[in-house]
Amino acid sequence: IDVLEDMKEKAESELRDLRKEEENSQHNYDMLKQSLEDQMSADTKDMEDEKAAKAEAEEGKATAEGDLKETVKMLKNTKEQLSTASGTCMQTAADHEATVNARNEELKAIAMARKILEETTGGAAKESYSLLQVTRLQTHA
Repeated sequence: IDVLEDMKEKAESELRDLRKEEENSQHNYDMLKQSLEDQMSADTKDMEDEKAAKAEAEEGKATAEGDLKETVKMLKNTKEQLSTASGTCMQTAADHEATVNARNEELKAIAMARKILEETTGGAAKESYSLLQVTRLQTHA
């Protein structure tokens, strides 16, 4: 009977040890499972955040490309306007220069005509003239 009791105690001790070991294994498994689930949840959240960031970046890129296209169009129009304004300005400057040169030539011609008139009229400029009509008296004899 002692042998059986020893065997029973030994079996109960081994059963207790195995149950304790199984509890530890179950606890370790549960901890590992929770850790993996937490990691999966965190990875899923990171992936969703990355997808949202990617979508936002693509939207920003599309907006920037639209802005770039509009800016290039505006730049082209502005360059055309600048070219037109520059051409108009150059033409106006050339016209002004031609007008100034023509006026200077006219002033020279007037000065020359005045000089010629003064030379040909002699002292006539000093005389006083009137528009009164002097009637000529004729003597009848």
